[in-house]
Amino acid sequence: MNKKIAIPTVNGLLCAHFGHCEKFAFVEVVDGKIVNITEETPPEHVPGLYPRWIAGFGVTDVIAGGMGERAIMLFEEQKINAFVGAPQKSPKEIVEDFIDNKLDLVANYCNHDENDHGCK
Repeated sequence: MNKKIAIPTVNGLLCAHFGHCEKFAFVEVVDGKIVNITEETPPEHVPGLYPRWIAGFGVTDVIAGGMGERAIMLFEEQKINAFVGAPQKSPKEIVEDFIDNKLDLVANYCNHDENDHGCK
């Protein structure tokens, strides 16, 4: 398994909503092992920008607590798999669980609608 996984973080843990994070952790996996973890501060959050920005890093997957349906579609357009409902753990722990097929994904923490963003 060779992947580059983006995880939105706040204070070193997964941020419940990728659009409200302080940083993104980029975790490189080669032959099923984590080989590198870097962090980048994202640009100002503008709807639709993060999927393109993240794609520029060669990301194959994004793991988040929650994101809106439009963002998920934009990631799919960039050929990036979006996984939502991840627990608030460190990026290393999340990716280790992902590699081992033990990542427990629950409900999407973000419910967007036309009138209310819905994320905290």
